[in-house]
Amino acid sequence: MPRSELFPPIDPFQTGFLPVDDIHTLYWEQSGNPRGVPVLFLHGGPGAGASPTHRRFFDPGHYRIIIMDQRGAGRSTPLGEVRRNSTELLVEDAERLRRQLGVERWLLFGGSWGSTLALAYAQTHPERCLGLILRGIFLMRKSEIDWFLYSMRTIFPEAWASFVGHIPAEERGDLLEAYWKRLDAPDSATRMAAARTWSMYEGSCSSLLPSPELIATSAEDTHALGLARIEAHYFRSNRFTPEDKLLRDLHRIRHLPGAIIQGRYDIVCPISTADELRRAWPEADYRVVPDAGHSAMEPGIRAALVQATERFKDLR
Repeated sequence: MPRSELFPPIDPFQTGFLPVDDIHTLYWEQSGNPRGVPVLFLHGGPGAGASPTHRRFFDPGHYRIIIMDQRGAGRSTPLGEVRRNSTELLVEDAERLRRQLGVERWLLFGGSWGSTLALAYAQTHPERCLGLILRGIFLMRKSEIDWFLYSMRTIFPEAWASFVGHIPAEERGDLLEAYWKRLDAPDSATRMAAARTWSMYEGSCSSLLPSPELIATSAEDTHALGLARIEAHYFRSNRFTPEDKLLRDLHRIRHLPGAIIQGRYDIVCPISTADELRRAWPEADYRVVPDAGHSAMEPGIRAALVQATERFKDLR
């Protein structure tokens, strides 16, 4: 039977910090087999950061598991920093880490915003990629951002009521700017209150059934501040030109093995986006999990991701 559970917990065999400019220093780690097939885990958000659980999607006897917290996220410093923080720079950061670790080519594994960044990196450096495993597809288009800010209330009206309730009625015509005003406020209490509300809104909408564990993680200060500030910054300032660039440039990577895994009832990143990607990339293996939402920890999503890493073991 195909494996459907995460691999056992594992500690890194190496950790480090990579200064990338005079502002940002990135956390990175390696676990698994030092001589194994390299795989780069790209976390979501942007700004969410990675966790020890993310090492467990990969067979540690086969894969050299490389994880990096992106600019402003997780264990990278400074937390929540938006200066010199863009998609292009994140692509450069991954490439710099690849060179530092002496990796010739690696498998990319990314969900949600991680799928966006994986596509952007692969289209910039196709010669450095073995393949892509993508989950919960997000392409950073205005329609997707507007869905997140306004239309998720169609399915999660209670969560959206809390989200919009943090903003005075006269500012609700532009929730993104209203939140950014608070997320970039000079006092930490205002920033944290807005960040926690934003993050808990996303966490509350990320699973098919309520997940107290996911909501608790969303409320944690480091996660909330990194996620909300970086996410709002990217929504405001880092969309692609042209907007459908990632779809237009798929010809650069269609020769690479690909897997697209999508929850049927993903409300944060609705299935229509994944469907567009698979129509533009028909060579990729496309799997819809019929009883799942957005989170990688949904049982069906988790199983499909592990099975994808198992299927990709023949990559070299």
